[in-house]
Amino acid sequence: MIENILFPVICVGGLALVFGVILGFSAKKFAVESDPKVDKIINVLPGANCGGCGYPGCTVFAERVVTGEANYRGCPPGGSSAAIEIAREMGIDAAPTNRKIAFIKCNGTNDNIKRNYIYDGPKSCVSASQLATGGNKTCTYSCIGLESCKNACPFNAIKMIDSIAVVINEKCTACGKCIKVCPMKLIEIVPEKSKVRVLCNSRDKAKLVRESCRAGCFGCTLCQKVCKEGAITVADNIAHIDYDKCTLCMECIDKCPSKAIKLMN
Repeated sequence: MIENILFPVICVGGLALVFGVILGFSAKKFAVESDPKVDKIINVLPGANCGGCGYPGCTVFAERVVTGEANYRGCPPGGSSAAIEIAREMGIDAAPTNRKIAFIKCNGTNDNIKRNYIYDGPKSCVSASQLATGGNKTCTYSCIGLESCKNACPFNAIKMIDSIAVVINEKCTACGKCIKVCPMKLIEIVPEKSKVRVLCNSRDKAKLVRESCRAGCFGCTLCQKVCKEGAITVADNIAHIDYDKCTLCMECIDKCPSKAIKLMN
């Protein structure tokens, strides 16, 4: 009886040992040597695995940098400091980088905007935007304020102030996750040093803008006319700033009748 039990056990144990030896040998024989640069770059990266670089995680990004498929400056959370370190590991000269951040193009605070009704539905900007009115605010282009972008941010870089989302510059890494969840298309990535910005995204005509929001841009073109650098153009009833041309002269801010253009901190 005992022999009948022990024999299968010994056979199974022996087979396990043989297969273990074979697998161990195969692992060493066919192992693919990793480029040491990949490990060095991974150590430089912040390890957020946020996907802001366009790849599934930091390891894949590091591998793509080494193979030349990804730009060494492609890690938003790491910023310029990580780019410099990666360039050093790759043996290349690091070009100056301008830090970028997310910017929410709305100033539809409770004091500036009216509400059509009290919203009592799912706390989701997407859900609210699918209503016939596109949310409960009178401006159908405004920040709905139900924290979808805040909840999507892995760095806690967005806070709600007076019913609109505001980016905390120091925490933002420009990963772009907030952009993907905003149904109103209010968020864009901008150079942090470019402080003059238009806090409006409305495409409505002047009369409707004035009726719905005190701080809305209604495309009067005064800012475009006063800008000597040609950094502002008005299209689709709203002002757009070319950050490469803007010199922070502030003349557009002084001329804007609705104060839709502001100097950001």
